[in-house]
Amino acid sequence: MDANTDLILFFNNASNSLNYYLSIFIIIFGIIGNILNILVLSQRSLRSNSSAIYFLASAIVGIIVIISGLISRMLSACNLDLTLTIDWICKVRNFILYNSRTVFLWMIVLATIDRWLSSSISINLRSMSNLKNVQRSIIIILIYSCLINIPILYCYKANLSDILRACYGSTYSCRLTTDLIYAFGTVLLPLLLMIIFGLLTIKNVRHLQSRVHAINGVMISLENRTLSSNKSGHLPAKKTDRQLLKMLLVQVTLLFLFTSPHAIQKVYSSFASSPPSGSLDNAVQNFIFTILTLIALAASGTPFYIYTLTGGSVFRNALRHLVKIVIQKCYYMPINRLNRMREIN
Repeated sequence: MDANTDLILFFNNASNSLNYYLSIFIIIFGIIGNILNILVLSQRSLRSNSSAIYFLASAIVGIIVIISGLISRMLSACNLDLTLTIDWICKVRNFILYNSRTVFLWMIVLATIDRWLSSSISINLRSMSNLKNVQRSIIIILIYSCLINIPILYCYKANLSDILRACYGSTYSCRLTTDLIYAFGTVLLPLLLMIIFGLLTIKNVRHLQSRVHAINGVMISLENRTLSSNKSGHLPAKKTDRQLLKMLLVQVTLLFLFTSPHAIQKVYSSFASSPPSGSLDNAVQNFIFTILTLIALAASGTPFYIYTLTGGSVFRNALRHLVKIVIQKCYYMPINRLNRMREIN
């Protein structure tokens, strides 16, 4: 009995420590990364690229995910989380959290579809990759997200006992409905579409490369310098597309690793019976749930670091340009003003 009590205390303390310290770490680095993403992706060099707009939207929503998802978890470690005791805060917090998580993942789906469209050999499909369709797609996803997460406003209640969380679906049917909607509508379906369109994009890119090699062979044999010079004018745009595709594929892979375990755990917890409150099984399940939830939330704070490492010269050049602008405004402009004032005096 003493051994069980010690283990329960260990897992409960470990869960509280993770909720507090790891949440602080993710909040700091996630918000900083997403703000830098917004500043970089808002620059003129990337603003006209439809995939970059989806990345920009996901960065904005990522900040909402981090704030709504982690602040309350950090406070819960200090027994200060009002979502566990006040109904309307419980409902609103979870509605905002699950809406933002849905939109975040679907923005990456749209970016994957856009890469597939822009890499297609069909002119009609390529023409669909434009800023007007970006705006329409974002509006559709916002409506879709609100509709599938409306049950949270009805189902979620605070001060619940004998289940894994105090702020959760008030009945078994509510918990089953909201968990399955999250697992399939928010996580698994977007991940499946990311994988499908990612593979189709890779297929398109390989097909284009084989065509380019064939054309190059004809060009060399015919020594058509004029056609060769015309082709070089498209290299910067193609380079940007390739590097955006690389950024996207790495992010899709990490999103799958970070979010799918949490979705699977939610489905499992919906069908499995809840262990008694205060038992060792309950402490272990809460510990596992804490780890998987924090990992899933951390996925919203990693894009900037992924783009910096995998975005090649396109993203890093935009980042350097941003740094130069900040240095000029914060350092050189005050010095120039001071010099002018001295000249006047």
